[in-house]
Amino acid sequence: MTDNAARGQFVWHELLTPSGPAAQAFYTQTLGWKTQRWEHDPSYSMFVAASGPLGASVEKHGAEPQWVAYIATPDVAETVDAAVRLGATLLTPPTVVPNAGTHAVLVDPRGATFAVHTSAMPGRPEAPAGHGEFSWHELATTTAPSEAFAFYAALFGWDEISQFDMGPIGPYLVFGRNGQQLGGMFNKGGVGKPGPAYWVGYVRVLDLDETTAKAQAAGGTVVNGPMDVPGGDRIVQLVDPHGALFAAHWLAVDAKAPARPPKKRSATKPAKKKTPKKKTAKRKKSATKQQPQKKKKKTATKPASRRRAKTKRAVKKKRTAARRSKRKSTRRR
Repeated sequence: MTDNAARGQFVWHELLTPSGPAAQAFYTQTLGWKTQRWEHDPSYSMFVAASGPLGASVEKHGAEPQWVAYIATPDVAETVDAAVRLGATLLTPPTVVPNAGTHAVLVDPRGATFAVHTSAMPGRPEAPAGHGEFSWHELATTTAPSEAFAFYAALFGWDEISQFDMGPIGPYLVFGRNGQQLGGMFNKGGVGKPGPAYWVGYVRVLDLDETTAKAQAAGGTVVNGPMDVPGGDRIVQLVDPHGALFAAHWLAVDAKAPARPPKKRSATKPAKKKTPKKKTAKRKKSATKQQPQKKKKKTATKPASRRRAKTKRAVKKKRTAARRSKRKSTRRR
């Protein structure tokens, strides 16, 4: 049974689609998910991230293609009763699924579909979303976000963490639990979007542009973005080939991941190493130039010694010449 500690967690995501195989092919190509048949019901195909199963596709013809988020509650029946009293509409009454738990599907007072769930298994420990997991849940509603938030806070005990002004759109309300942000709410009327309210699930990705390109190549359509959001993150909202809305989320913290910075570091490091090498090379060359100058000084003494040798030979010649002249003079006498 889901206990109060898990109350308000987003624990599962179900895709309603007219074609299960086609939807599975699209999301595995776009987000890198894998698919896995549920061991208790092979017809139920799950989406699997690196951390494990996080959702599934349900083939429903005639239904609006959409992602439905499941929120944990300790008692589905009590939560359904409370939601109906607050103006929600019940779509699927509390249903027990063996080896899975109990769930119900509702529509909030402004038209957004969501589900509540009590698990037969212990919940996963609360932690920040990893790559490939749902990292943000956004409610585009038709009223002030504070009014929409009051409905969900009464059901799941969520906390209002902050609000900030988005200009013409109006305030954006950030909600969470236990100090951890879970998502946001805003009035979509500020951007001129008609129709009922809806939830959008954001999946954390490593490369937003690459994910966008993959989605488009697989038949998806970009409806908003890619764009920067407060805090340094980047997002893009897309529609899959069958019309289900979802979003990709790149976190600013991933900019510090080792995949990108090494290229920049490797480009700067050689530059720093080259400059001292060039300087030392010049010094060595200048040193070698000075050595020949010393040799020249030594060799400069050679011409003087040669001159002295010449004078000695000249003196000898003169002496020998004088001796010969004396001999000749004595012979004549």
